[in-house]
Amino acid sequence: MTGVPASAAGGSGAKPVRGGKLGAAAVNQASLWNIANILTMVRLLLVPGFVLLLFHNGGYDPAWRSFAWAAFAIAMITDLFDGHLARTYNLVTDFGKIADPIADKAIMGAALISLSVLGDLPWWITGVILARELGITLMRFWVIRHAVIPASRGGKLKTLAQGTAAGMYVLMLTGPLATLRFWVMMVAVVLTVVTGLDYVRQAVVLRRRSLAAERAAVGRTAEALQEAAGSPGAGVVSGPGAAGAAGAAGAVADGAGGSGPAVGVAGGANGSGPVIAGGPAGSGSVVGGEAVPVEPVVGARDGAEAER
Repeated sequence: MTGVPASAAGGSGAKPVRGGKLGAAAVNQASLWNIANILTMVRLLLVPGFVLLLFHNGGYDPAWRSFAWAAFAIAMITDLFDGHLARTYNLVTDFGKIADPIADKAIMGAALISLSVLGDLPWWITGVILARELGITLMRFWVIRHAVIPASRGGKLKTLAQGTAAGMYVLMLTGPLATLRFWVMMVAVVLTVVTGLDYVRQAVVLRRRSLAAERAAVGRTAEALQEAAGSPGAGVVSGPGAAGAAGAAGAVADGAGGSGPAVGVAGGANGSGPVIAGGPAGSGSVVGGEAVPVEPVVGARDGAEAER
């Protein structure tokens, strides 16, 4: 419940960078069998072991309850260590991303439900904590497309309070310690509710900001496309004066006195685009302007060759 999934601590051959961000190469090269993932697997295996120890001899044997507390404490400590390794070595595996939060919820859920079954912990406390954990998990999936909600300091305090209180309930305490564990659990419940509401607020704000940014990006793209469509020089445009502009820009003529075809390439009016014109004064074809049949030009060429 540290907010950082278990990550690989070896197998990549890359030099670890303390405090750095996770890189794609590190994610791809991380080995499944590393110390962080092994600790996560140990925590998963401790869940059924903890339940068996807790319910041994009817669930009220102080010695077996002590063994159950030891298993629970080891599971909570491994949660701290694999999270530390994840932040230190910056190597993540897909298994760690999935297994770490599952192991966190499994050990705490098993402890709360088992204690309620034994009658040591009121069911409403178990229901509040489990409902919050399940709801926050589903909410993270709801906003994961827009943003990632980081683990807050309050969330870490909530985890510490829950683990401490549940561990005190696993032990068969009496007298002042039994009263103390009740108030520690009340603190855990309050932190659970407050941090849950804070996560909901963060999720709503992040989702609204992300949707607003997406709408703004779509609007800017539409404006850019409209400007590009209406700007001069965006396409090949021509008018009736295109042929004259082509002749002014230059032409390659064949034959004396411009009797042959002339081909000119010039910009149209106001730089509207290239115009290809053939023949003087519109005697040839104009591409991009008013079309003039090309047969007269072909006929003039045939006549010139006949005179030769």
